[in-house]
Amino acid sequence: MNYTDAQIWGIIVAMGVGTFLIRFSFLGLIGSRPMPPWVLRHLRYTSVAILPGLVAPLVLWPAATDGQPDLARLAAAGVTVAVGYWTKGVVLAMLSGAATLYGLQYVIG
Repeated sequence: MNYTDAQIWGIIVAMGVGTFLIRFSFLGLIGSRPMPPWVLRHLRYTSVAILPGLVAPLVLWPAATDGQPDLARLAAAGVTVAVGYWTKGVVLAMLSGAATLYGLQYVIG
């Protein structure tokens, strides 16, 4: 299906307005009010739930390898999880995963 330029821009504008309204409904309307403890308890896990959803496709179906998983990315993900679990530190886990990825890509080629 071919879209015209006007249709594409309409979709972009609609998505932008939709995104704004979703965020405003949470931040603008109830952002200054205290939230119940059960909501705050669930919000603590938001970043923990979103990050794997962003990273998993890059590890399992990377565009750099035409969607084929490779050893360097799988090993880097494993090292990142292991170091994060062991140290309970995000920065050290990310740095060790990045070092593993680039080190293995250099060694493997």
